[in-house]
Amino acid sequence: MTAATAHAHPNIALVKYWGKRDEQLMLPQTGSLSMTLDILPTTTTVELDPDAAADEFVLGDTAAGPAATGRVVRFLDLVRERAGRPERAVVRSVNTAPTGAGMASSAAGFAALAGAASAAYGLPTDARSLSVLARRGSGSAARSVIPGLAVWHAGHDDSSSFAEPVDAPPMRLVAVSVDAPEKAVSSREGMRRTALTSPFHTAWTASASRDLEAMLDACRDGDFSRIGRIAETNALRMHAVTQAADPPIRYLRPSSIAVLDEVQSMRRAGLEAYATADAGPHVFVLARPADADAVARALAPLGEVRVAGPGPGVRVERHDERHGARQRGGAEHGDERRNADA
Repeated sequence: MTAATAHAHPNIALVKYWGKRDEQLMLPQTGSLSMTLDILPTTTTVELDPDAAADEFVLGDTAAGPAATGRVVRFLDLVRERAGRPERAVVRSVNTAPTGAGMASSAAGFAALAGAASAAYGLPTDARSLSVLARRGSGSAARSVIPGLAVWHAGHDDSSSFAEPVDAPPMRLVAVSVDAPEKAVSSREGMRRTALTSPFHTAWTASASRDLEAMLDACRDGDFSRIGRIAETNALRMHAVTQAADPPIRYLRPSSIAVLDEVQSMRRAGLEAYATADAGPHVFVLARPADADAVARALAPLGEVRVAGPGPGVRVERHDERHGARQRGGAEHGDERRNADA
């Protein structure tokens, strides 16, 4: 059987996108910028089975439920259409990030699925091709294909909406996993509801576009302080627009707010750090590499803390049927630690 394995990492947006202008093509209303992390990877294997009548999706050690399996099957249908091949597949995926809790597990999951499925079905595995394809499974997966900092261009059609690397000063994200249940409103549903009902959504879209341009300027200038200020303000605005939806959507929990308050206290005390949070309760704190351990110690009483650096892009391993060997490739352009300070 033909098979391939891919590894991908979650990314955390420093400039968020929150809303799509095309649900089918997964085209965002605005561009965004993120950092791919070097923690919490997803590993996915796609094995083609010419004799199978249906696809199979195993998440961890358990057959996935109908909703998750349906998303994977629809993605594989797109891959088969592009490859001109009919074979069904067995997909085995292992997440190390909590699923559906705002830790970007779907971004890592669909980036890894794009890499493994492309290799197994014979599609290109260069960075741009994988970013375009991964986006169709989960919008933010376009960014997890790319190492380090990545800008996702909103584009105007399927081929022009992709992510690519951005140079930036050395930085770390301190991930604070707070005690909270799986989020009740998915990102996809939250975006729809916000776009339809929040009176602030139009203003959010304009503001996010300005934030992205300012963030790219700050990255080019190597201005960590400006990067942090933009990231924190952008995140709080995103959460404000969701809370103005009808009915309101509140991803942040009291434990999340406690982390945000502590970050402000650290800054007042002279330890420079900035907070961001995606569509979930967990908070990520941007810090300079030299300050990351001190930030982590200060936040340790508030949740489970991990220090993350800029991570690699998708790594693909093609399984050689003749020799049982694996051939490595992927979307890293030979640089697994872009934006890292080595």
